[in-house]
Amino acid sequence: MIKKLDKLILKSFFGPFIVTFFIAFFVLMMQTLWKYIDDLVGKGLPLLTILKFVWYASATLSSLAMPIAILISSIMTFGNLGESFELVAIKSSGISLLRFMRPLIWVTVGLCIITFLFANYVIPYSQLKFVTLYKDILVKKPALNMKQGVFYTDIERYAIKVGKKNEDGKDIEDVLIYEQNNALQENTIVAKAGKMDVSADNNYLQFYLQDGNRYQEKGEFRDTATEYVRLKFKTFKKLFDLSSFNQKASDDKELKNNFKMLSAVQLDKNIDSLQKFKDSVEVSLFKNVQLTTPYLNDTSKKWAQVGSINTSVNDKIFPDSVVDILHERAFSKAAELKNTIYFTNIENAKKRVEIMNHKLEWQRKFSFSLACMVLFFIGAPLGSIIRKGGLGMPLVVAIVFFLLFHLLNMFGEKFVKSELLPPFWGMWLAVIVLTPVGIFFTYKAMHDSQLFNKELYTKAGKKIAGLFKKSKAISPSKI
Repeated sequence: MIKKLDKLILKSFFGPFIVTFFIAFFVLMMQTLWKYIDDLVGKGLPLLTILKFVWYASATLSSLAMPIAILISSIMTFGNLGESFELVAIKSSGISLLRFMRPLIWVTVGLCIITFLFANYVIPYSQLKFVTLYKDILVKKPALNMKQGVFYTDIERYAIKVGKKNEDGKDIEDVLIYEQNNALQENTIVAKAGKMDVSADNNYLQFYLQDGNRYQEKGEFRDTATEYVRLKFKTFKKLFDLSSFNQKASDDKELKNNFKMLSAVQLDKNIDSLQKFKDSVEVSLFKNVQLTTPYLNDTSKKWAQVGSINTSVNDKIFPDSVVDILHERAFSKAAELKNTIYFTNIENAKKRVEIMNHKLEWQRKFSFSLACMVLFFIGAPLGSIIRKGGLGMPLVVAIVFFLLFHLLNMFGEKFVKSELLPPFWGMWLAVIVLTPVGIFFTYKAMHDSQLFNKELYTKAGKKIAGLFKKSKAISPSKI
């Protein structure tokens, strides 16, 4: 009998789970495509490239769809069994809710392991390929990638802003072009209107500008005497070299050390290396300060005398001829030390952020996997309490709890990046908050709680209303 019950619960679970997983996956995929639609449409991308883009994005989305599917399907499964009174019959035969849930608990453990394996091995690889492919898509046909009122900087040494761009993608208005050849700004072009297109060989982006000015500053860096030239034009042709855009696909080696592209073991190694580097920088700074200011650590009479120079003429240690030189050297040394400390602090801040990102990603791989189990222990008891199947009430309840889970994850990550919480507490915030909720619902479900019984709250409301009426009926004289 027990084996038949196990088969019953497993059969009841897998159908809703598969359906809800693919529905959640489809919704998330549509959201992703909508996010990147401007970068994909109109670039003449081959179908294979678009399919690759979707395929690499799907790995990350599948790990996000997993907890949603577990939550919704567990509510639906136990809601359907409760609505058909099968759950009542099982409980009346002496089988506890936890025993009935046992096969699904093991299934959820397996799904947690699969989610972790995806997060640890599949997602880093797919994320690497996704970012590399997206980078190649972005630089394809830059004329089509320019947006109104936004500076386009993907062409080296240029910043281009188009105020208005017509639907044909060629006619443009209010054009502003900055060209930077060295530290001195050399060229600025301003034009009221024009046209842009790509040359037949795809090697040049061509701008045919009208009614504008070309400003040029000639001179060498740090040269106080520079020549400023202004050239007014009716028509002007400007070419931008796109040869770098037509190179072979980007190599993904340069992105391999990004924290999102690493497994848990690799993250551990990187965290250790980054921490050692950060510590070595701090030790180096400390030694540098000691060498620069030895008098701060030497209490001998020699440095004590230097540190307390008497301003009287007779007691001066240094002759007047070298005092100004010593002052200049002291100020120079102090400025050098200040710059060293300043830039070391900047470097340390960067390393601290990098270490924090690595720790966040390491914690995310485990916390997100365990969240599947927590959401199951929220969904299964809720389904048995609500006793409603289908996609109506279960879906509404599931969305509420998943939004809560998602918001807690977002807040936790934000608190970590704001240095209000350590990475562990930030990434485990959702699990820590929702675990007591799951325990509470499980306890209520095991004791046949009327937590979501409409009649219970209706009766309670009537009783409270009756008490208010009685209190109003009592006159002040009787009090």
